[in-house]
Parts: sequence; structure tokens; C-alpha cells
Amino acid sequence: MNYQRAVSVSRFILVLLIISLLLSIAVFGFKVGSVSQKGIFEEGAITLGLDLEGGSSITYQAQTEETGEELKRGMDSVLQVMRQRLDSQGLTEALAYLVGDDMVTVEIPSVSDPAKAAETLMATAVLTFKNYEKETVLEGSDVESASWKYDIIDDSGLNKYYVDLQLTDAGSVKFAEATKIAASKASSGQNIIYIYMDEQVISAPSVDAKYADKGLNEGNAVISGSFTEESAKALAGQINAGALEYKLNSVEQSTVGATLGEKSLVTSLKAGAIGLALVMIFMIAYYRVPGLMASISLTAYMALFMLALIITKANLTLPGIAGIILSIGMAVDANVVIFERVKEELRLGKSAKAAVKAGQHRALAAVIDSNVTTLIAAGVLILLGAGTIKGFGITLLIGVSISMITAIYVTRALLYLGIGLGLSDIKLYGVKKESVKNA
Repeated sequence: MNYQRAVSVSRFILVLLIISLLLSIAVFGFKVGSVSQKGIFEEGAITLGLDLEGGSSITYQAQTEETGEELKRGMDSVLQVMRQRLDSQGLTEALAYLVGDDMVTVEIPSVSDPAKAAETLMATAVLTFKNYEKETVLEGSDVESASWKYDIIDDSGLNKYYVDLQLTDAGSVKFAEATKIAASKASSGQNIIYIYMDEQVISAPSVDAKYADKGLNEGNAVISGSFTEESAKALAGQINAGALEYKLNSVEQSTVGATLGEKSLVTSLKAGAIGLALVMIFMIAYYRVPGLMASISLTAYMALFMLALIITKANLTLPGIAGIILSIGMAVDANVVIFERVKEELRLGKSAKAAVKAGQHRALAAVIDSNVTTLIAAGVLILLGAGTIKGFGITLLIGVSISMITAIYVTRALLYLGIGLGLSDIKLYGVKKESVKNA
């Protein structure tokens, strides 16, 4: 074995090891010290959509007579509030999107009771502070933000859940004045500030007499009580989300069973794996060495794609799986275009190395054009689509981006390595000797 072939063998083995390592990490995950990554089949590794994980779907219709731009602006506001409420409840995997002109659909994975989900989303949080005489001294508009915390807030020395309110500049002035007046009434027991949520008293703290000079002027207020982590988080989220632009009526509620989703996922993955295996067998049988290299490149593509899904936490739905399969087709198509150009160059009597270089160059424009066109279409689906359509666009965008890289760079590198290994006979490229010009 000469030196050049030995180098090619070493590089080829190194490439196979790298691809195998990427595939192993994608499938089984890894853990090195405090750094870890779940494999794609482990629970929580990727975000599953409603059709795969099961959950609740609720469609609301706005009760309004507005039309045109006014309705559009109002519904955009409704959508934003809905998303804020979902995030504040820790439902980051949920989707909210507009349907038609006056409806919004919310999909919440893992929540099997749509009525409970609807109640949570419709909960409002009208916040008011009142003095002993029940006069309003502070309103929700005076609150800049709310956050839940777990800390010591009184003389008991015990950690408790509470909601911390950051006030606006105007709110800080109002609160300082209100607490100053309340503190001055400590001797008569009228130093109480009532905190109302939707006209119900949720807290009634007293203001110490020591604040009679300046009041509480630190720019924040605290709501304490018998909170759990869940209730404190919910209250903070409701305060942050604010009120909806319109009254919404639930017009449709449905539940998707998790069992159906699991079966759909397994069936789709099996179909995809079988399809990919058949494509690899066909490519190896028809294109020989290029087909083998393309199959290795497709394996690298699948490993990178799975890692991308894990890292980006893309919402995987059944249409999303269709996007994956379509992107695999794009990857195969790119390889086929390149290999056909290589075969044409071989029939002109060029060497394997020269044919690969020329064929790749001739096919490059067509491959890039088709992939860029698909990327633009995927981008439009992401920007303008909603729900599962958006999920399809995201997986298609990720898949086509990776497939373009593997088809253009990884397959080409593997072909050159194959030539370095001595695989340069035109028969190994699916070209008959009698078809070569001037043979």
C-alpha cells in the first residue's frame, strides 16, 4: 500500500468514525461529567406536537363588530396575550395561532382536559390596591411586571412563595404616598392596604408606623399569602399577561389521545426508515461507489438532522415528519443530479477524479437553485403559516439546509476519498466501457 492510499484509508476511517459518533450521540445521547445530552428517543429530548403527544385543542371566537384593520390589530393583540399566558403557565410547548379573521386556536400538548385548559387561559387578573376606606390607591396599570419568588419575607424566618411587583415610576409615587398615609394610622389599626384580584381580597398587609415619613418607596410591592409554587406562578403570569382585547367564546374543544399520537409517530418513523433503506439499496445498486458514498452521506445527514431537532427544540408534528421525508428526498435528488453529471463526464473519457470535479461543478447550479427555492418556500410557511403548517416549514428548512451541505460537501469529499482508495474503475461508477467516447 503506497503512502497516498494509506492516507486516504486513514481519512476514510476517520470520517466513518466521526459520522458514527454523531449518529451515536443523536440516538443514544451522551454524558461527560456535568455535561449531558439526551438521545432523540429519550423522553423530553424533542418537543412533540399535539398530534404526536396528545393534548387539548381549543378554538375561540372574538365577540366584536370590528372589521378590517381594527379587527386585525385586535386579534394580533389577543394572540400575543394568549402566548404570554401560555408561557407564564410554563406551557412553552403549546401553540397559539389565528384562524380566519376572528378566531384563535390554542393547542396544548399533554393536557387531556380541554375545559380545564380553557378555564386557565380565560382567567384574568384585574389587580387593585385599596386603603382601609376601600378607596383605590393603585391599579394594574401601575405595575410594570410581576414575578414569583421563594424567599424569606417576614419575621418567621421561613421561605415562602410570593409575588413581587415592580412598579412604574408613577406607580411607585402612588404606592409610597398610600403606604405613608396608611402608616400614619397605625395607632388606630387602620394601617392596612388591601390587595384585590378580580374583586377578591387576596392579601391584606399592614404598614408599619416607621414608614409614616416616606412610605414604602423602593419601587416594588409584595403579594404574600398561602401560595404554592403553582399558584404564585399563575398569579404572576396573569398579571403580566393583562386583559384580552375582546371577549372570547370557546366554539370548539377537542382532545387528541396520546396513544394515537404514539402509534402515528412509530408508524411514520418506521415508514421513513424503510423508505431511506430502500433508497440507499437502490443508489448502491445503480450508482455503485457513488451510491455507497451517498448512503454514508445520508447517514451523516440523518445524524445532523436529529441533533438539530434536539438542540433547537423544534416542535415535531406529523406534517413535520413529512417535511423530514421531503428533505431526505431533496438530499437524494441532489446526489442523483451530481452522479448523472459525473457519469456523463466519465463517458467523455475523463478519469474518475476529473469526472467527479467536472460533474460536481456542472451540477452545482441546479442543486443550489432547487434547494434555495425550497428554502424560500419553507421560510414563507414559517412566517405566514400557523400550527402544523409552521412545523412542516421548520423541519423542511432545517432538513434542506443540512441536505444541501451534505450533498455538496460531504458526498464530494467521500468520492475523492474513494478514488484515493483505488476505486477509480468506471465500472464502479455504473458506466459501461463500451459507452465511453473513443474507448
